[in-house]
Amino acid sequence: MKQFGMPTISSSHSKSKLVKRGLPVSTGCSPDAARKKVLSAFLKTAGIRFKDYKLLNLSFMHRSVSNESNNKSNNERLEFLGDAILGAVAANLLYKKLENKSEGDLARIKSVVVSEAILSAVALELQIDSLLILGRGEELSGGREKKAILADALEALIGAIYLDQGYKSAFSFVSRFINAEIDRVLENKHQLDYKSLLQELCQRRYKSYPSYVLTKRSGPEHARIFWVQVVVNGEIFGPATGNNKKSAEREAAKLAWEALNPNLSGKLPQ
Repeated sequence: MKQFGMPTISSSHSKSKLVKRGLPVSTGCSPDAARKKVLSAFLKTAGIRFKDYKLLNLSFMHRSVSNESNNKSNNERLEFLGDAILGAVAANLLYKKLENKSEGDLARIKSVVVSEAILSAVALELQIDSLLILGRGEELSGGREKKAILADALEALIGAIYLDQGYKSAFSFVSRFINAEIDRVLENKHQLDYKSLLQELCQRRYKSYPSYVLTKRSGPEHARIFWVQVVVNGEIFGPATGNNKKSAEREAAKLAWEALNPNLSGKLPQ
């Protein structure tokens, strides 16, 4: 995994070698022999040590399994723990690495490097999509490719590493990809996607999605201006303008995101 300083796993995400090695469709927390072989291969390529394979397996078990069976086990509690550890590690690294940055700057950078977009990309590099245990409905709806599920599984894995190996190992694992993302933010290489950030915030804070409304078009055909509002939890933001509908939606999302995060407003890279 060259981008994040981890071992490279060379295969496609949709039909990876991990799947071909015999990933079973199992809803149990205790992995069978075939599943253990898959998990061992993952640990080797990812450069992770692990004692409790049951705990490791649990980190990849989505809640859709619980919804479709009598098995109440899923990775949500591990995700809760991993999210807290991820935040602590990111804050620690930022505090030590950026001595001259203000609290607002540190918060701004942290919001990017622990975002769903970044975490899901890391999960794909690690081929966590291959390891997910999903309910039938989630499987059929393309759950292995959903950013939220991938990001949550990575956080659950971080929580599992902490419980199995301790904070030092969890810190080492997280720092391998977070340090790279911090550097990318400082070099202004991130093209910030405000629509994704706003959607992530709405799902987390309001359990809903933002909706975009085209309110007006103006100007001649060759210089058309689009006016868009975005509705978040019943509150309207905008209108914002752009030379096409997508750019206007991005500007509206930016307005809403900054209004809902006043402490970070105006401090994110463009």
